[in-house]
Amino acid sequence: MAFGWFKKKKTVRKLDYDPSNIKLNQLVKGAFVDFDLQTWEVNAVYEYDWGNDYFSDEFQLRTAEETQYLHVEEDDELECTLTRKIRLQEIEGDIADHIVRFDDAPSEIVYQGITFLKDSQSLGLFRNTESDQWNEMVSWTYYDQEGKLTISLSRYDEQEFEAAFGKVVQEFEFSNIIMP
Repeated sequence: MAFGWFKKKKTVRKLDYDPSNIKLNQLVKGAFVDFDLQTWEVNAVYEYDWGNDYFSDEFQLRTAEETQYLHVEEDDELECTLTRKIRLQEIEGDIADHIVRFDDAPSEIVYQGITFLKDSQSLGLFRNTESDQWNEMVSWTYYDQEGKLTISLSRYDEQEFEAAFGKVVQEFEFSNIIMP
């Protein structure tokens, strides 16, 4: 598999916001946000470029005990998922071998006894917003039958994979955003 879909230099997007009406996709490193009766700190911000001027953002949220990732896409409204990293081996079957052999992820996967169906495949670039270095990736998104739980698989190189499991969340579930 040869990577090389996007070779252009990207410019950095600057987010402007109204302090009295901060949206989730405007979070920055050092911000705090409340979710599920806990206060989370934004420890890192990642930007994804899916091509055709379509971007999404991911925020690493941490408490003293746990780390989760809030992925935010803006379509007509904000679409959000909250996930945590899992080991690829926790998913039934040899997912990495399947991706390497077929250059694609399986159409369905099973995790913790739940079947997830592939919803999308996306080629793109990502970066930590503290860096100007963009990295290529392929991402597959899966949802359970109700569309409430999700798994994402990502491939960054021939043999470098990540998996994340979580749930679909709504913007209104987050409150008390405090920017640094």
